[in-house]
Amino acid sequence: MSTGPTRVVEVDPARLDRWIHGFTQRHGVPERSPGTDPAAVPLVLSAPDGALAEVLAWSAEVVELPPRLGLVLLRRGGYAVGLAEGEQLTDHYCGTRYVQSRTAAGGWSQQRFARRRGNQADALAERVVQQGADRLLDPRGPRVDGLVVGGDKALVRQVLDDPLLARLAELPRREFHDIPDPRLKVLQDTLRRARATRIRITEPS
Repeated sequence: MSTGPTRVVEVDPARLDRWIHGFTQRHGVPERSPGTDPAAVPLVLSAPDGALAEVLAWSAEVVELPPRLGLVLLRRGGYAVGLAEGEQLTDHYCGTRYVQSRTAAGGWSQQRFARRRGNQADALAERVVQQGADRLLDPRGPRVDGLVVGGDKALVRQVLDDPLLARLAELPRREFHDIPDPRLKVLQDTLRRARATRIRITEPS
């Protein structure tokens, strides 16, 4: 049977059983099986009408949602670091530190601007590294089982490349680079997204 369009939805863990019930009502009682790569797709629901729902692993490294998550979010307009136990933020810090946008000017002034912008970005990254070390690490190692990062890709990479956060960088990770400037609400919203079960749905043609 040919297949139709595919999309990915994010389902809160507490609503997963209800979501599967709704899928069953729409498409018929599905057959359950592991995916061809169970480490990436631990469960496939194959409905009688040809619809597929593939439950995706939490990340490339782990199948199950880690119980404790660390969050590191940053953009040019600010940053947020959080520690979560289940669905609750147990510790967090949000701050602002300005990094100028790029300019089209050239010559010597452009070079001076680039140095200033680089210094601002370095100061932001250093601040986030320190907050991450203070809140997400202790002398024995990471206080979390998984890491959630988001925002500016280059700044996130700079933070995780710091030797102080090497143990965090080794954790299973989810990334969300489509977030706005980090604030408490953005941190809370990203936690909800990070905890969601991702399901790839293929509709019958």
